[in-house]
Amino acid sequence: MIYADYNATAPMRPEAREALLVALDLGPSNPSSVHQSGRAARAVVEKARSQIGGAIGSRAEDIIFTSGGTESLALAVHGAVLGLGSKATLIVSAIEHEATSKAAAHAGVLVETAYVGPDGRIDLEDLKARLEGWDTAAKGTPILALMLANNETGILQPVAEAAALVRAAGGLTICDAVQGLGKVPVNVAMLGADYVALAAHKIGGPQGVGALWHRAGAPLMALQYGGGQERGLRSGTENVAGIAGFGAATEAAVRYLPKYAMLSKFRDAMEARLKAEGGVTVIGEASPRLAGTSNFARPGFRSETQVMAMDLAGVCVSAGSACSSGKVKRSLVLMAMGADDALAESAIRTSFGWGTKPEDFERVADAWLEAARRTVLKETA
Repeated sequence: MIYADYNATAPMRPEAREALLVALDLGPSNPSSVHQSGRAARAVVEKARSQIGGAIGSRAEDIIFTSGGTESLALAVHGAVLGLGSKATLIVSAIEHEATSKAAAHAGVLVETAYVGPDGRIDLEDLKARLEGWDTAAKGTPILALMLANNETGILQPVAEAAALVRAAGGLTICDAVQGLGKVPVNVAMLGADYVALAAHKIGGPQGVGALWHRAGAPLMALQYGGGQERGLRSGTENVAGIAGFGAATEAAVRYLPKYAMLSKFRDAMEARLKAEGGVTVIGEASPRLAGTSNFARPGFRSETQVMAMDLAGVCVSAGSACSSGKVKRSLVLMAMGADDALAESAIRTSFGWGTKPEDFERVADAWLEAARRTVLKETA
């Protein structure tokens, strides 16, 4: 099997697995307990907090552990709005993950859309013009939600530039860095965001654990109450083993960054072959992208057909967001970029990572071209 769906979930790194198993071997231990066993669990949690904080250039105490990227984004969106007394307007980019856009839709405040260009990147001029005429009395504090790297296309967003515009208007920025961590350098000071969401399983850590970094002093209120864990911002007994794996995976992913960057060479060669032999359109080809992500389309070859054909060939790929309950549907991200229906309905995503071998790119291309020859290519030959 060729696994080319790292943006959905990366295989667990050996470092993460080892740390997780060591934590499980602690036995029954609650990090809120003051006895020896509890203190051992607390040490595991705080070590991971330091590992993640160190990886993103933050203080450990500004890291809040959650159950994953979706909860981290919900805490950022709802927690910031509540912290501002609901006197806010959310400006959500048109290519955000549904974890952000749906949280915003249920936040009880006005929501505006920040548009992207055909290159898949936020329109900074439009954002600037919007903020220059911002009516704080009527609309409250502007809160921008802008991801670092798009999960479908891999296109990188100018978060620092956008955040600077928002800050100048007295606003706040939420950055979904779930796909960026471990693939591009992530430094919270350089990003300029006030909230940064992370998830373990995208970088080779265990599923079911994530984190939210928030700038000290940024408004944030808890959504989940109970025992007061995570400084009262996210109550509930911590997932000690998962957090241990997250910390170890983060350190390993940061060490791997130079190797990850080298994947672009093989990705580009795969895309060149698919364009030449299969007539595909590569989405975001001219934009800065994650090195291991490729989104391409061949009108007339529907996304769901491609995914099934690749699966039968032993290749795992995705169409659209892998977090949409197993559904294959027209890509809203591509539609936001101005793609027509034919392109949006025929796009698939391949994504590679730490366990990928150079020959995997060739084998993915082989499988796709063989599937295409049985359908659209024979019709145009």
